[in-house]
Amino acid sequence: MKRFLEIKKSLLEACLLFVNKKQQTISSIITSNKKALLSETKSSAGDKHETGRAMIQLEMEKAGAQLAEINEMNAVLKKIDVKKTSKIVCLGSLILTNKANYYLAISVGKITINLVDYYAVSTNSPIGKQLLGKKIGDIIPFNDAEILEIN
Repeated sequence: MKRFLEIKKSLLEACLLFVNKKQQTISSIITSNKKALLSETKSSAGDKHETGRAMIQLEMEKAGAQLAEINEMNAVLKKIDVKKTSKIVCLGSLILTNKANYYLAISVGKITINLVDYYAVSTNSPIGKQLLGKKIGDIIPFNDAEILEIN
C-alpha cells in the first residue's frame, strides 16, 4: 500500500512538472509574440506589415488556446488525491495490468519510475475512457489487458 502511495506521488509530480514546462514554454512564446507585435512597424510595404501582424495575431490566439488547455490540465491535477484508493478505476487511479501500467490523470505519455514504465493517460483519451469504471479482473478492449490491481 505504501509503495503505491509513493508511486502515485511520483506520477503526480511528473504530471505537474510536465504541465509547468508546457506553461513556461507557452508563456515565453506569448511574451515573444507581444514584443514582435509591438516592434512590427508600418513600412512602405503596407500589405507586408498587415500580413506580419496577422501572422503574429494567429500565433497569439494559438498560444492562448494552449494556455487554456494547460489551465484545464492543472485543474484536473488539483482534483487528484494520491491517498485515495478505490476498487473501481477513477481519476487518480494507478492501474496495473498484465500488459502495461496506467495512471489516470492527464495525457503525458510514458513515465518511468524505479525502472518501471507507467502511462499517464487522460480520462478523455480512448484508453482512459475504456479504463474508467473498470474493476480488478476486467479486460480492457484496447489491448486485451487484464486489470490485476487498482490503487
